[in-house]
Amino acid sequence: MTAEQLVLRNARIVLEDRIVEGTVSCRDGRIAELGEGDSALGEDLGGDWLLPGLIELHTDNLEGHLHPRPGVTWPTLPGLIAHDAELVAAGVTTVLDSLRIGEDPQYPNCRATVERVIEATAEARRLDTLRADHLLHLRCEVVAEGVVGDFEELVEQPDLRLVSLMDHTPGQRQFADMDAVRTYLSGRKGLKGAELEAYIQRRIAEAGDRGEHARAAISAIARERGLALASHDDATAGHVAEAAALGLTISEFPTSLEAGAAAREHGLKVVAGAPNAVRGGSSYGNVGALELAEAGHLEIFASDYVPASLLQALFLLAEVPGWDLPRAVATGSATPAAAVGLDDRGRIAPGLSADLIQVGMAGDLPVVRRVWRRGRRVI
Repeated sequence: MTAEQLVLRNARIVLEDRIVEGTVSCRDGRIAELGEGDSALGEDLGGDWLLPGLIELHTDNLEGHLHPRPGVTWPTLPGLIAHDAELVAAGVTTVLDSLRIGEDPQYPNCRATVERVIEATAEARRLDTLRADHLLHLRCEVVAEGVVGDFEELVEQPDLRLVSLMDHTPGQRQFADMDAVRTYLSGRKGLKGAELEAYIQRRIAEAGDRGEHARAAISAIARERGLALASHDDATAGHVAEAAALGLTISEFPTSLEAGAAAREHGLKVVAGAPNAVRGGSSYGNVGALELAEAGHLEIFASDYVPASLLQALFLLAEVPGWDLPRAVATGSATPAAAVGLDDRGRIAPGLSADLIQVGMAGDLPVVRRVWRRGRRVI
């Protein structure tokens, strides 16, 4: 069986609205035909699930490979390749690498990191070492000095598909609980005592009214170019109304049911963290992802900081009242694809890219067995 022709048989195929037992035939990297019932030809999947390749809109995983320890910078190309391998092993065939812009003493050289990743991605493509399709998600820290200028310099990148507006000022949004802020900063940045308190007060003072200007400027530039725009850590209905007024279409990680409900009312797609679902709740004490799902507010899952959590979350979501596996799988495939304008993938349907994952069960745990991207086996 060549990369130009692929037949997968004896599979439980998860379609948009149902599950069928049958065969998927692919030619020249695209899905050609779907057939119910078994076939005498093709690779036998042994009754395993066949899902569309997962689409990841928000992952911090690459940053962990590039900065594996505080003060350590890893070479970019091998870091990118290792990140890519981890994602594909988790069933992700399209990833928007989420990279911060907006300089901060604790996040130095953000712009330079983004530029290195862009160069490394181009080189990895030239060398044919990437298994997933890598696109770009710029996470803009709106209260950081110089963030608008950095965005203006990077907005023409052809791989850019998503722009999110963040405000990690202590006391705001995700960091509204100051005790949680101190715990996070102490663990993540190694700050303690007077040094920690001084950092918190400096961040609050520096924020000022800078964020309001940056939100308006960045969203206007992104809208002009037709880029998908996301808010980040909306905590209140007011935050969501502000996002909607700026033309944002995605609400990443709302921290309350109130914000999740408001996002749905304003037509924003709600993204929740898959680790939140797997762990049974938020690590910051915010609303649970499955609570959002039960209330009817969840539309997209993102793996955030644990790539393997995405597939687990989909199968957990399928058990929530009112949900089933096709609807749950769409939160990690069809819906994120549509949210950022990728209309050639995310579903198992004729004419779409043959991005597919074979999933077996180890007890109650879904396990990736094999992965194909554009009809070519990559795991």
